[in-house]
This record gives sequence, C-alpha cells and structure tokens, in this order.
Amino acid sequence: MKTNYSRRDFLAMSAKGVGAAVVSYGLMGCSSSDKDDDTSSTEVQFYHGVASGDPTHSAIILWTRVTPAVDADISVSWEIATDAEFTDLVGNGETVTSRDRDYTVKVDAIGLDSGTHYYYRFKAADKTSDVGLTKTLPEGVVDSVKLAVMSCANFPAGHFNVYQLASQIDSLDAVVHLGDYIYEYGRGGYASENAATLGREVLPAGELLTLEDYRTRYGQYRSDTSLSGLHSKVPFITVWDDHEVANDSWADGAENHNEGEGDFQARKEAALQAYFEWLPIRPWAEGNHEEIYRSFSFGDLVDLHMLDTRLLARDKQLDYADYIDDATNSMDSARFMADVTSSDRTMLGADQLQWLQANLLTSTAKWQVLGQQVLMGTMMLPAAIATQKLSVYQYAELGALAQLAGRAAANDPTLTAQEYSYLIGNQHKLTPEVMGLLQLPSIPYNLDAWDGYAYEREVILATAKSAGANLVVIAGDTHNAWANEILDSHGDLVGVEFATSSVSSPGLEYYLGIEADQQTVTEAGIVDLVDGLKYTNLRDRGFMLLTFDKTQVRSDWHYVDTLMSVEFNEATDKHFAAVTQLGEPKITAA
Repeated sequence: MKTNYSRRDFLAMSAKGVGAAVVSYGLMGCSSSDKDDDTSSTEVQFYHGVASGDPTHSAIILWTRVTPAVDADISVSWEIATDAEFTDLVGNGETVTSRDRDYTVKVDAIGLDSGTHYYYRFKAADKTSDVGLTKTLPEGVVDSVKLAVMSCANFPAGHFNVYQLASQIDSLDAVVHLGDYIYEYGRGGYASENAATLGREVLPAGELLTLEDYRTRYGQYRSDTSLSGLHSKVPFITVWDDHEVANDSWADGAENHNEGEGDFQARKEAALQAYFEWLPIRPWAEGNHEEIYRSFSFGDLVDLHMLDTRLLARDKQLDYADYIDDATNSMDSARFMADVTSSDRTMLGADQLQWLQANLLTSTAKWQVLGQQVLMGTMMLPAAIATQKLSVYQYAELGALAQLAGRAAANDPTLTAQEYSYLIGNQHKLTPEVMGLLQLPSIPYNLDAWDGYAYEREVILATAKSAGANLVVIAGDTHNAWANEILDSHGDLVGVEFATSSVSSPGLEYYLGIEADQQTVTEAGIVDLVDGLKYTNLRDRGFMLLTFDKTQVRSDWHYVDTLMSVEFNEATDKHFAAVTQLGEPKITAA
C-alpha cells in the first residue's frame, strides 16, 4: 500500500536522517532573491565567529552572528568553496537577519559532495567574517571515523582550555557535544568561586529566565576564543542536556525552576529558541524547537543516533528522600525497586523510542552509536555512598573495621594480634548509625541517569541484542570520565559505554570532597565496587576522542592541567585509552 506523506512529514524525516534528500528548511534565505531591498547597510561586526553543524552527505548548516551598530535589518551574504581563497565557489547566497532572530544567521548549504572539506565565510556591509572549515559526511565504504566528544562547559568555573586542546586534534570528522553547552545560574552560583579573579563572571548577572537572558548568555559563551576557534575548524553535532534550560530538567519542570520564576514551559520555550538561534543545528521544520533526535550516517562504518533524554518526554526523577527513613536510616527497598523498574516511566517517550528501535533494527553500519546525555551503564553503589552519607574512603575504612569486629565476635582464630589491636583502638567508630549505613543495600548512585529509568533501558538493550548491533553508548553529564561494559538484566554483555569528562564543570571531586592524594585510591575503589566498570577519572577536566575502524573502536581520554590560566598543557600523565573489538563488547586498556 502506498503511504502518503505531507511536506512536513518529508521535512521531518529528512532532518532525522530517514530520507536521502536534504532540503533547506526556510532557515534563512539561500539566494539573492531573498534579499529585502529595505535592509540597512549600517556598520556591523562579526564578534561571535562562524560555525557549522549537522553535516549530511550533501549539506551542512553554516552559522554566524552579526552585531550591528544600531538596531536594523541586516543583509548578509555567504559563500562556500573548496579552497580557502574562494576561487572555486560551490554555493553562495544572501539573506536578511534582524533582532527577531538575535541577528544570528543560519543557512542550509545544499548540493555538496560527500566526505569533502569546504571553506565558508559571511559578509555584511564592509565586513567579512572569519573563514570556517567544515566537512560533509562520507558515503559508501569508510575506513575510519574520528569524533571528539565533550560536554558540560561552565563559563565561570575556568577557561575553556579543553576546547582549545580539542582544536589541536587533526582529521576530526565532527565534534559531538552532549549538552550543558551553557549553564543557567547567575553570578555567585554553581562553581563561581574563581569567576571574578578570572574575569569570567556571567552575563546577564542573574539566573536565565527569559529569551533575552538566554541569548545574552550564549553571546558571552560564543565570545570565548577557544570555543569559537573550535567551531571554526570542525562541524558540531549537538544535543542539549538540562542546563540549557535549568538544572535537572524533565519534560514539565526542573529542580532549578522555583516559585516566583514564572511558567516553566514558557522558560523552556525561550531557552530552546535561543539554542536553535545560536547552535548550528538543523530543525525538523521551521519553528520546531522541541524535537532534536536524529541520525548521522558515516558511510558503512558508523551510524550515530542522537537522542533527547532530557526535555522531550522525560518523567520526573525519583528521589531517595522519598524512600529512606532519616530516623533509622532504613530504606523501603521494595517500593523503590517497584518504582524504578516501572514500565510507566519513560526517558525518551514512545515516538522517540520507536524511532530508535527502527534505526537499530534496520541499520547496516558496523557500529551503532547512541549519542546522548546521561550514563546508561548500571552504576550500583552502597547506599551509604550513593546518598553521600559516607565517602568511598570512609566506607572502605569502616567496612574493613566492621569485618574485623565480626571476626572477633565469632572468635576467628586467624585474627592477628595486630588486627585485634587496631580493632580495639578504633571500635568506637562503629556507632549504631555507622553500622546501619554499612548494612544498607547497593542502589543506583544517580537516579537522573538511566538507572532511574530501568525498564526503558532494558527495551533498548533488548532491541540492540536482537539486532546483533555493535552498540557503543556515549554520555556526558557527570563531569567525570567512565568506561562501562553494559549488561542487561539477564547479565548478558550488550554493548559498551564511553563517557566524557567535562570542559570545565567540577565533578565528583567537588561533590564528594575527594582530595588529590585520594584520587587514585578512590577511583580504584569505585571500579572495584561497580560491576562492569573498567575505568573512571573523578577529578580532571577534558574530552574524549573516539576512533572507529572496521575492527575496533578506541577511546582516548585527554585532560588539561589547569583551567585557571589560558596558559595550559595537556596532562599527559592522566591520559588513558581503551578499546573494544567489533563483535565483542568488552573493554580493554589500550
């Protein structure tokens, strides 16, 4: 039976990577016929650089922003060529931007060749923008794909040296940014201790609530030369996480949306409009700022499926406080497990989940990659650690002491005099409260991640297993690096997960108070406690480089030695690499 598709359906399918055709979405005019004869020739500047994104085999989004001397409609022309001198033009056009789109310019350059580098630039009045370099996706047989993966860039926390380090990597096919491109907090908020000293106090000064607030913050971020420099060298493929709106967002609210801050949906709509204005992302259809899940095909080698696990359909996160009795430290484990595994809870929503399943079941690429925000691998920790009642170090120390006490109570003949002496000197630490904490079960450490949405995770893993997919999940959000082997509820290895550290946001060393001299022992303790976890870095800021070929995927974690100065070095002593072979979802150190 023939299926009839509306124009909107066709545009949406093309944007999600379903169709082979790519069209211009009315983003901006793509020819001189779109020029408004009344546009102003007022003086302008290109303060925010250039960017490209959402590459396909034959098209790519080109972006810039003009800053006019006075408020007026601005005529902007664009060019794309195969050479830096622009002697071999393959496309050009002219369009108009205005205050209505915050003077951003976004063009869908179509009719390009696959797997090809292009140079592009913009002109307005008598000014010419920087020249950007971009690349379309390859088709057919592809030998390798190289992706830089990053997330979580908090402007006041330090300089964006991680972006600068990533810009030094040769032969990148794309940067995959997994969200928290901006943060919504006002001055004096999260991780702002050094902001004034560094000259990185946020604009506007208050928390982001309105469209103008979000636009101003994006403008400040894009004035950072490390970020704009990376944008100018390689196309970005992006999704949002929570801080593009507010901390710990779900579909209908957020932890950081409070009484007196207005309607959440209005705030969310403003935030997402600014996101589409300032990021080189292709909408499904003009004006659609809600739906961003889509796929990118790197020939026969990699299919990258970008998911929205945050704003489209996510149910509100569960809260441990609802299950733990503070007076006794006891936990209602049965009620908690019933809720966390409920089939009624969703992170993706039915439409997005069905779309993902169809892609996994029909793809013929060697590697299936899920580009999304939060950890998918199971991260079960003792409840005393997960609820931050005890540190990893305290749990290990007190747990060992409790074991000695148990051996002594059982008259264990192997208990040495030294062990008994240590027990006598420290037994006072085993208070009833401590013993209660040590006896709590292991629970998911992060209910904002997939561990809080266990049923839907099982559906995805079952689909991947049924398809025989070589599944690689990439994640951000936690501000720390991880390498997980992903097991389903039957204990079968289904895929691997590589998670990136943050660009600048502090990680578990900040939340758990991990001192530098305790980093190694704490990381070893976490790896030992969590089934399937093969690597973590809990302290350093950096990005992840993924290299796919026909036999393996390799993840290299790169870190910088400081955020407190624009002068920095790569922390080569912290570098770590891991590999997974095609057809064998195990992680080994490279």
